Amino acid sequence: MGMTDPVSDMLTRIRNAQMAGKKFVDIPASRIKMRISEILTAEGYIAGVENSEEIGDRQFRILLKYHMGRPVIEEIKRVSRPGRRHYVRKDKLPRIYQGLGIAIVSTSKGIMTSKDAGKQGVGGELLCTVF
Repeated sequence: MGMTDPVSDMLTRIRNAQMAGKKFVDIPASRIKMRISEILTAEGYIAGVENSEEIGDRQFRILLKYHMGRPVIEEIKRVSRPGRRHYVRKDKLPRIYQGLGIAIVSTSKGIMTSKDAGKQGVGGELLCTVF
């Protein structure tokens, strides 16, 4: 039986791996999860993403990032869930901790941060927040 919310599973795997002090976590691959990982890398929340032969074609590896022994990601939360979707208009895009965090939004122009969505003038489904 398949998973009902793969994005939530990915965020939980990241949270659990950081609490355990792991250097990396393997995630089942999908385009949406890969794009979220690319955004987290670009914003400096994770060290990087790699595809490796040893983990297989259907998975990718997220390299976690720590600062002075503490995880860089203090909080990562799923906002829109399969049972309760959360959509935001372009003028209602959230600012997380007064700009210190990011919100990841799925728009008609792709998955991006709320800041980028505001610049492009689009709203969408609020996937998750990171601080």
